[in-house]
Parts: sequence; structure tokens; C-alpha cells
Amino acid sequence: MAKPLTDQERKKQISVRGLAGVENVADLKTNFNRHLHFTLVKDRNVATKRDYYFALANTVRDHLVGRWIRTQQHYYEKDPKRVYYLSLEFYMGRTLQNTMVNLALENACDEATYQLGLDMEELQDIEEDAGLGNGGLGRLAACFLDSMASLGLAAYGYGIRYEFGIFNQKIVNGWQVEEADDWLRYGNPWEKARPEYMRPVHFYGRVEHTAEGVKWVDTQVVLALPYDTPVPGYRNNIVNTMRLWSAKAPCDFNLKDFNVGGYIQAVLDRNLAENISRVLYPNDNFFEGKELRLKQEYFVVAATLQDIVRRFKASKFGSTEFVRMDLSTLPNKVRDPSSHNIKSSSAWDIVVRTCAYTNHTVLPEALERWPVDLFQNLLPRHLEIIYEINRRHLERISKLYPGDTDRMRRMSLIEEGDVKKINMAHLCIVGSHAVNGVARIHSEIIKNTVFKDFYDVDPQKFQNKTNGITPRRWLVMCNPGLAEVIAERIGEDFVRDLDQLKKLEEFLNDEAFIRDVAKIKQENKLKFAAHLEEHYKVKINPNSMFDVQVKRIHEYKRQLLNCLHIITLYNRIKKEPSKSWVPRTIMIGGKAAPGYHTAKMIIKLITSIGDIVNNDPVVGDRLKVIFLENYRVTLAEKVVPAADLSEQISTAGTEASGTGNMKFMLNGALTIGTMDGANVEMAEEAGEENLFIFGMRVDDVEAMDKKGYDAVSYYNKIPELKQAIDQISGGFFSPSQPDLFKDLVKMLMHHDRFKVFADYEDYIKCQEKVSQLYKNPKEWTRKVIHNIAGSGKFSSDRTISQYAREIWGMEPSLEKIAAPDDPR
Repeated sequence: MAKPLTDQERKKQISVRGLAGVENVADLKTNFNRHLHFTLVKDRNVATKRDYYFALANTVRDHLVGRWIRTQQHYYEKDPKRVYYLSLEFYMGRTLQNTMVNLALENACDEATYQLGLDMEELQDIEEDAGLGNGGLGRLAACFLDSMASLGLAAYGYGIRYEFGIFNQKIVNGWQVEEADDWLRYGNPWEKARPEYMRPVHFYGRVEHTAEGVKWVDTQVVLALPYDTPVPGYRNNIVNTMRLWSAKAPCDFNLKDFNVGGYIQAVLDRNLAENISRVLYPNDNFFEGKELRLKQEYFVVAATLQDIVRRFKASKFGSTEFVRMDLSTLPNKVRDPSSHNIKSSSAWDIVVRTCAYTNHTVLPEALERWPVDLFQNLLPRHLEIIYEINRRHLERISKLYPGDTDRMRRMSLIEEGDVKKINMAHLCIVGSHAVNGVARIHSEIIKNTVFKDFYDVDPQKFQNKTNGITPRRWLVMCNPGLAEVIAERIGEDFVRDLDQLKKLEEFLNDEAFIRDVAKIKQENKLKFAAHLEEHYKVKINPNSMFDVQVKRIHEYKRQLLNCLHIITLYNRIKKEPSKSWVPRTIMIGGKAAPGYHTAKMIIKLITSIGDIVNNDPVVGDRLKVIFLENYRVTLAEKVVPAADLSEQISTAGTEASGTGNMKFMLNGALTIGTMDGANVEMAEEAGEENLFIFGMRVDDVEAMDKKGYDAVSYYNKIPELKQAIDQISGGFFSPSQPDLFKDLVKMLMHHDRFKVFADYEDYIKCQEKVSQLYKNPKEWTRKVIHNIAGSGKFSSDRTISQYAREIWGMEPSLEKIAAPDDPR
């Protein structure tokens, strides 16, 4: 009998990992040893695992640099229109493996490290996640960068180089505890500081209106120091740039008064300026109106705009002498400036033609409303400009709707009240030529409700751009086994053109394909089970259904509904222990914002339910509840390929799009979900009969809001719901603190904005259908194949192509440019 292939041998057979040519491998080994030698010469004579990781990272980076320089040179000479993606979050995760995938180096590096007696996976595990984001929005930005490079767009991501990213989550006695994420502790081999492009950013001060014009004086200056990270496209030799700004105090900071003996204090106070880029605010879908946050927002915008204008002016077009001074053509060359001696009306016209706004949420508590006095203090000149923008805006509205003062009040950029506030979403709409939502249903909600007044005035501004995910990280990299069985059937081009997955429909009745897809899923489940055992010391049944809900903990995402299903299932097993139950391992993971008390209580409830369920001998391994600690990009890459069931159960109308839903769909999980966000389009693409859709639709939720939601009536009407709630409130899951969850229950019974009970009954019934189907593995896998075949739309390449053509006025291209070693 042939002995099974080792992991290493199997990987080498996977064509999507790139070819391991002999010369290639020899070169990599030489370069690896050179990097290792320089690391050790400086330092020690015994290499650690981390030394090996840095040697490998630097070896791979060498392959990026030539392409990076050539791409930027190419942009300088061709002077294409550029797109600037500004975000306070870029949730990049790890870079090494993604770079190897996009450069087709994975097999060669694997072989080279193997010949050197090292395990590449072990080295990859040393890299820290770049956790410069909270969740969906930050991860979307990262997927977009990958797609913009892969589509040959001259794109730049601009953000903040936070010294501390999203906190590491520890679970201690069932509670979340936060730990600082010191991700730069050992250095970052992927970034390059660019002090030559440092820019000043001004704060505070006052405004002087003089005969010569307006002056903003007596400001405090902070320097913005850029760090560049290469962003490689998929096998097209293009390498774009993500530029993240770090705050630096100027040399003369606070030293004006050091002659009064405060020299030491003045130097120590440099920290105050540099705190701007110290830490990521850990809120997802929630606005916290803190001065430091406003400083971060202005810091990234002011530094970036200066950089954009500098690049615009310096662009060569056939002649080194040519310098652009006329900014009126900026919108033709830039998507996404302050008045450079331009009359203010044409300055505003340039702003609008250059900028576009993407809205990511309709939750009122997430929309930014900055107090005017905070603005007045920090950015006094900008407040004056905002008042002027508002004056012109309201002048236009009053011409369109004479005497409609209520509409004027609703549409003003300034909200009157106890505290006057600037409505930033309104400012974005007025200041942009395009406004979009991130899934069809979300874009409709924006037009019909939240921004209806603005849609009435400027319908042409409003568009939809349904989110997507990059198939490089979220299929080829995290699930090479599945990528390979797909490539064996339909070739490898789907990685660049995900719509080709539709061809898999032809294999719905192909026994071998069905078997292969099921086998890959089982292997991924075994691998994840081993990971859980190694890192969390929990043993799970790999033959159970892996039922997964991973996302930020938030009331609107309804982890509590999942909890009620777990308790109901537990009670049913206890009631009929001899019945043949479909075994489930229910995994819930995600971080709660540190100040979000309810979300932290939800985590404690999940872990408490787990303590009871997992230790009940009657239940055995038919039901297990696992809280996945410290959910992050790197953990998602492991859990997504292993999931059987994906939980996407937000109240209809609350999840703008979701992107985790797409990752699970692409990786062969079935979805149980509401008609919310992109779930609606997923059901359309795969066929609604191939998802488990339940619950109220947006219309039903609106009708219930009008009528009033009465949670108590559901509690009284549904015995299993009553039992579950009584167990939670009576201390069944917290015997040592019977009152622990009283407030959570009170919220569910009396002020639950997200109507958990209203969807409970339909959810439970839907979960019964899930279990029924799981008993028939072949039919289950057929539905899986329908889903994979229908997931092409959800590539971020499609999303970015639509942004490019319909908003940015650019044409994406799948052309390759010459590699550095090719002649021009």
C-alpha cells in the first residue's frame, strides 16, 4: 500500500502555489543565508526561529522591491489617473504568505526552507498580525488594496501607523480581558520609513481676518512621518503602496519656554504630540467623540492631501521641467486640496469632483457628530469653512424648497440642540460627487430613509457597490486544498476572474468532485480540531457539524439569538437523551469594544453556557460550545475553511453588508441567515433554496417598529423560549452568581432594539432543517457546490472594477507589466 504523502509533498503538488524551479530554489537558499548571515553578524552566533523568519521575510521582500520601484517608475512616466483610498483602518493580517502567493513563490520557498531543514509554516507563525482595524471596514480596505493592485490601478492606501493595533483578547474566568497589541516590538520587515516625505500638520491656534486674507496662526505643529508598505498584485508584477503616517514632534516642540528651566519637561512633552498615532480606537460601529480621535482623523487627512498635491504637481509628463501648478485639472488625475490661490467656488468644485464617499453603516450611534466647540478649539479655521459650506448648501436647498424650514433643519450640516454638532455624513454627501452603500439592500435603505432628503435633491450621486473579498487570501492562501480541486476541474484562471466558478455547476452530479469537496472539508476540520487542541487544550469531535459565528460582538449581530438556540438544543438533548441527535460543535468568536458593557456580558454568557453544556455527561460530544479567543485575521484564515455552517443572523436592515458571510460561502460552508446585507445577494446568486434563510425581512421590521415590539408576548407564547430565558435569569448557567445575567434578560424582555425573540421561533425551525440536511452528506455537499459556484460575484475584484468604472473614471486591466529582470 502506498504510504500517504507528507504535508510537504502534498503542497508541492498544488499548482496554485507556483512552480519550484531548481534555479529559483537555489537562489532563494543563497539569499536566505545571506540575510541570516547579516542578522547574526550584527548580533549573535546562534540563530533563533525569529531570525529564520526575518531571513525568509527579507528574502521574499527582495523579490518585491524591484517590482515596486519599476511600478512606481511606470506610474511616474505614464502619469495615469490615481486613486487614493483613505481609511482610519487597514486590517492587513500577516504579509509573508500573501506575498508568496501573489508572486508565485510559495512552492519555491517551501522547498528552499525544507532543504535548509526548516518548516515554513512554523516560520510563518512567528509573524505578528498587522491588526490596524476593528473588523469588516478595516479588512475591506485590505481586500481592496489587493484587488486594486491586481487590476493594475495606480492606487495608494493612506492611513495611520498605529503603534498599538486592536487589543489582544484573553478570556479569564469566562470574561474578556484586553492586552495591548505591541505588534512592532520585534520590528516590521515589510515597511520602509520615508522621512524625506515628512509633512507638517497644524492644530489649535486662532484665526486672523486681515486685509491680505485669512490666517490661521499660533498653531501647534505635529510632523507626519510616512512608512510605506508594498502591496503586490496577483502575478502581474505590479506593486502598489500603502502609506501609513506616524506622528512625530518637531525638534523645537515646546522648547520656546525651556529657558524657564522646563527643558526636561519640554522633551518629555513630545509624547503628547506623538500620542496621535499611538493606538487604534477599538470601537466597531460606534462613535466615541473624543478629541484624540478627531486629531487622528485630521492628521491622516491633512498629511495625505499634502502628499497628493505634491505628487500631482511633481508628475512628469514627457519633460522634467514640467511642473503642474494649475489644480483645476486635479479631478482628472486624482480620485478621492486646500485652496492654492484658487477662488473658493472653484476650489469647492474641485473638492466635489475629486471626492467620493462610501457609507458603511446606518446605525445612528455609529454616525459621527462632532461637537462644534471641540472643533472650534482644535480646528478653528476649518469650522469657519464648514459654516461657509453649510451656508451655500442651505442656500441651494432653500431655492429648491422655498419656506421648507423643517427640511433645512434636517439637511443642515450643523445639528442644533443642547450641544451644537457637525453631522459628518451630511458633510461627506455634500462634498462628494458619488455616495455609495456596500450592498444592494443597504444602498436602498440609505436612499429611502437615512439620507432620503439628500437623495431627493441629488439622486444621481447615489450608487451601490456590493462589498467583496480577495480570493487570493480567502481561497488560494487559506484553503489551498479546495483551490486545487477547483483548478483541476476548471483551470487556474478563476483566481483572477472569480465568475468562472459558475463552471462548477457542471460538476453538481460528478461523484468524484462531490467526494473531493467533502474530503477537503474533512481535512480542514481535522486540522482546525488539532489547532484547537494544541492552543486551547479543547478536544472536539471532528465528525460533528462545525457551526460558526465569528464577528465583532454586538447586539445587532445577535450572538444572543445563537445562545438561545444552543440552550434550546441542550434542553432537547436532556429531555430525550436516547434520540439520535446530529452532533454539533458551536463556535462563537469575536472581540467586544472595551467600553461596551452589554457585549462583554454576552461573552460571559457564551462561556458560562459552555461551562454547563461541555461538562454535562448526558450530552457527551453531541453538543460542544467553544468561545474562540482572540478572533483576528490569522484565526479567520484557519476557521473559515473548516466551517460547515455560517451564522449571519443580524436583524434585517442592520448589517450594511457583511464580508465574513462571503468568505464562508467561498470556502464551502452553508449559510443560515436573515435577509440582511449581502446575504440577500448571496441567496440570489446561489439560489435561495441553497441557503437557510429565516426571520423577518426589512419590511416586517419596519411594520413591527410602527406597531411596537412586545418581547414579553413571545416569552409567554413560546414554552422553549420561556424555559431558556428562565434558565439564564435564574442562574442555571451561573450557579455561583444567580443574578449575573439579570440585566441581559431585562434588556431582552423590555428594551431590545434588535428583536431577538421575534425571530427565535423561525430560527429554531430553520436550524432543524440544517440538522436534517446534514444527515445526508451528499445532498449537503451538493448545496455547498451551488454556493461555491455562486460566489464569484463576491470577489473584491468585481467590487473594485465597478468603483473604477462607475465612480473613479478609470479602466481596470489584467495586463502584466515587465518583471524587473525582463528587458523593458
